[in-house]
Amino acid sequence: MAASYLDLFIDQGTDYNNQIALDDANGHAYNLVGFSVSSAAKTSYYNPNTAFIFVSTVYDPINGIIQLSANSATTANVSAQQKLIYDVIITDPNGLKSRVLEGNIYVSPGVTGINLTS
Repeated sequence: MAASYLDLFIDQGTDYNNQIALDDANGHAYNLVGFSVSSAAKTSYYNPNTAFIFVSTVYDPINGIIQLSANSATTANVSAQQKLIYDVIITDPNGLKSRVLEGNIYVSPGVTGINLTS
């Protein structure tokens, strides 16, 4: 099954928390009991380095809801001038990994408390 596509919007220098409901191919909520989740952002699929790693949790396993988070220190260090991509991988209790979500990340530049050097 192909991963679903969802673009994310992050305000630079703020805490980011997003709860996302995952559905299977039939439109039913994933049962994520016993699953783990991971997610990272990069500037390119081919760049070996991550821009940042989301704190990823199974928020509501019965209803298939995950949570992706990044604190303000993390989002402050993300340039609003670069395109980012991400994906979400779930791992079932037997260790089988599946990519369930992917997309672009758009960062809205911040002013207050942001001290980036070029």
